[in-house]
Amino acid sequence: MQVVLREVHDSDLPVFYRQMNDPEALRMAAFTSEDPADRDAFDALWKRIRSNEVARTILAAGDVVGSAAVYGAPGEREVTYWVDRAYWGRGVATAALHALLTEVAERPLYARTAADNEGSRRVLEKCGFQVSAQARGFANARGQEIDELVLTLER
Repeated sequence: MQVVLREVHDSDLPVFYRQMNDPEALRMAAFTSEDPADRDAFDALWKRIRSNEVARTILAAGDVVGSAAVYGAPGEREVTYWVDRAYWGRGVATAALHALLTEVAERPLYARTAADNEGSRRVLEKCGFQVSAQARGFANARGQEIDELVLTLER
């Protein structure tokens, strides 16, 4: 399956909103906005991301299947991605993250994932990230504090 990145279009946002409100995906991601169903907050977040950060739409076989971005202050920049659950386990997230990392040469880059999110951890490690720290944080999607991994890409 061919995976490519492109600039985010306004027409992608309703798709992202639907994807980011999938209950199973929310639970897996764990660290989400306080209220993912708040469309005004979602729109404000994406307006900020699109104006200040590197944000891309993930296309698989021509369909919008998710998003990938690099955000944050210099020296503390993080990657994030979201892939529609229908495409999990098919290499889409790994291909998209690899493409994003090719586009963004800045290092180090960081990523965070729930410690029990093995799929996300595998994606990050396949792209060269290594676990650099463990933490605990409040996971809005789970309503409790959980273990979190911090991963770093040095080069």
